Amino acid sequence: VGGRMQPREGLSSGPGSVSQVRVCAHRLIKLAKSIECALVVVGHITKDGFLAGPKVLEHLVDTVLYFEGEPTSGFRVLRTSKNRFGQTSELGVFHMTGEGLVEVSNPSELFLSDRRDGTPGCMVTVSLEGSRPLVVEIQALTCPCAMGLPRRRTTGVDFNRVAMLLAVVERRAGLGQLAQQDVLVSSLGGVRVVEPAADLAIAVAIASSLKE
Repeated sequence: VGGRMQPREGLSSGPGSVSQVRVCAHRLIKLAKSIECALVVVGHITKDGFLAGPKVLEHLVDTVLYFEGEPTSGFRVLRTSKNRFGQTSELGVFHMTGEGLVEVSNPSELFLSDRRDGTPGCMVTVSLEGSRPLVVEIQALTCPCAMGLPRRRTTGVDFNRVAMLLAVVERRAGLGQLAQQDVLVSSLGGVRVVEPAADLAIAVAIASSLKE
């Protein structure tokens, strides 16, 4: 279902419209059920991480999977956001090798394999992804702002979430000097951390980097 889809006869709307996507998806689902086979529909995501195009497609299918990863990282994550027949938010981790994608049976061990204790700005937290606890390292770096406006950069952690935590630690933890610091926060391997309990690790990693 993409930009090359031809309008279905009898519908006046153009390709990619809500009505065209709904009708074509229904026809594909009916065909898959009639011959008893699985149907996989591949789509693109926006820069904000959401499925591009009409949301009606997500309502029609049984399962929605997001296959994501940072361009500079060898790790790829398969995340479930909808599942009519099981638990959502399940996570599968894969490593890109010369032979293709290989499943990582113990992602926590892989993400922490090169960890060194006592490094400023590094904290380990446990993120619950569906039924799998995943041990992830949060890394933060602060440095004096060379320009007038401090920069904030995040990888694997929501930007707005970090901005909120910075406001909290500046106001409530006596770290007002963060207002003149560039702050960079990332999760090791680029794995996306959505666990709310990771907020503590992010805040402590920022404070650790600032205080050395």
